[in-house]
Amino acid sequence: MGGGAIASPSSFDAERCKLYTGRTTPAVIVTALVAASGGLLFGFDNGITGGVIAHEGFAARFFGHHAGSDDPFCKFDDHMLQLFTSCLFLAGAVSAMVGSWTCKRYGRKATMMAGGACFLVGTALVACAVHMVMLVLGRLVLGVGVGFATQATPLYLSEMAPFNLRGALNIMFQLAVTVGILAAQLINYGTQYVKPYGWRISLAMGAVPALILFFGSMMLSDTPNSLVQRGRPEDGRRTLQRIRGTDNVNVEFDDICEAVRVSRSVRNPYRTILRRRYRPQLVISVLVPIFQQLTGINAIMFYAPQLFQATGLGSEAALLSTVITGAVNVGSTFVAIAVVDHFGRRFLFIEGGIQMIICEVLVGILIKLNFESGVVNPAMANGIIALICLYVAGFAWSWGPLGWLVPSEIQPLETRAAGTGINTCMNFLFTFFIGQVFLTILCGLKWGTFLFFAGWVLIMTIFVILCIPETKGVPIEELSEVIVNHHWLWSRVVAGAPVEGQPSLDTYGDDSDVHKSKDQDDNKATRPDVVKNMV
Repeated sequence: MGGGAIASPSSFDAERCKLYTGRTTPAVIVTALVAASGGLLFGFDNGITGGVIAHEGFAARFFGHHAGSDDPFCKFDDHMLQLFTSCLFLAGAVSAMVGSWTCKRYGRKATMMAGGACFLVGTALVACAVHMVMLVLGRLVLGVGVGFATQATPLYLSEMAPFNLRGALNIMFQLAVTVGILAAQLINYGTQYVKPYGWRISLAMGAVPALILFFGSMMLSDTPNSLVQRGRPEDGRRTLQRIRGTDNVNVEFDDICEAVRVSRSVRNPYRTILRRRYRPQLVISVLVPIFQQLTGINAIMFYAPQLFQATGLGSEAALLSTVITGAVNVGSTFVAIAVVDHFGRRFLFIEGGIQMIICEVLVGILIKLNFESGVVNPAMANGIIALICLYVAGFAWSWGPLGWLVPSEIQPLETRAAGTGINTCMNFLFTFFIGQVFLTILCGLKWGTFLFFAGWVLIMTIFVILCIPETKGVPIEELSEVIVNHHWLWSRVVAGAPVEGQPSLDTYGDDSDVHKSKDQDDNKATRPDVVKNMV
């Protein structure tokens, strides 16, 4: 480990952002579209399970022992059924941690390709499953693919995007998730009429996003940050020039090289991220994905058909209502892409949180009134569907995309792979937990389930107000300094903590010399001695 220095407020120079040259090129747009296809895997799986469970042929083969309950809230309370849904995310949590290592060792591109390949194998297993063991095994292999893809894709997008459009391009991942969910819901709605094997067609369609990610990633270059980190600085410079559309990338490339130099001093990023200097990144990377799942969104996406049946709808109407919520999800994500780099992350977090709280409380009250009356009121059931759509919209332009964007962009390079690995792992662990217990919670709490999730959304909105810094418009390699020097809370938490890879200030003398603007030496990164040090 390198020596330590006290980070000073002058470490981040906002004027330096203006020295970043280049434009949004077709190359970076195409790259973002292909890389974001990793979200299709995650979204497809989220959207396909509830509809498949609703297929009569699937239920008869794998869950024929479960006759159900007369109570609409308890009709689907089956632990094996919940295991089918959630076991994927247990495997995903483990593979996300492995993926953080492969991202650093072999690159973001190779990790995304591995994700596509694993998802393809898992798709074959579940589509051809003849018993529960084969079905669960296939789901576990799918989980490995989803874990690799969701670990590497947000990281890849954050590093390829221009700093002023990083939010919008990173949200392409979440857009792909929502498109995957909607596509799966449409497939389920169509295959319900193909009896008794419609469910196999639904599951087999997972091969499509797997092939897109595998062959699409094969055609992409790795990120400049990853190439320099793995000892290929010239390739990194050429890639940066191509995606920025200019040869004058010296300032941004110098910042990448400096970040790599610091990261090289870190032998164990997981041990490093536990240091007090990185406490803000660790806390945010752990709590944001936990909170994202405690919004209740995946419970609704996993079991939307079952949830709508609990409100009194028939099976076909429930599947159609699920498609409607999926369409709202996609449309609202476009809103996030349009406004995230204008209004900022905190505004969307807070507005979306308030919207979700109101909708969940009202849904709980309406469900209570609907069933206490003893007669299902169609108008009230439609009102519940409308409120769930508003809830989904609030999530889709706040906690949905920002739950992936913010933890991936706040990490300095020395802890970036570890931080995104922790973020993905925690997301999957709590997705597993929610998927495994939601139907049981619904059976126990009934309408109170929505009040339960509304309470958590209130807590997480307060957390955002107090603990999440605004990150819009700041270059990714400068964000760490903004967090530790300018945030009211985190600047106090890390005050006096050593900075990895920097000699002490006494070595340099005057503090201003340490942080002088690098544009005075634009050719620094191309000098033989600097390149040699990076390699």
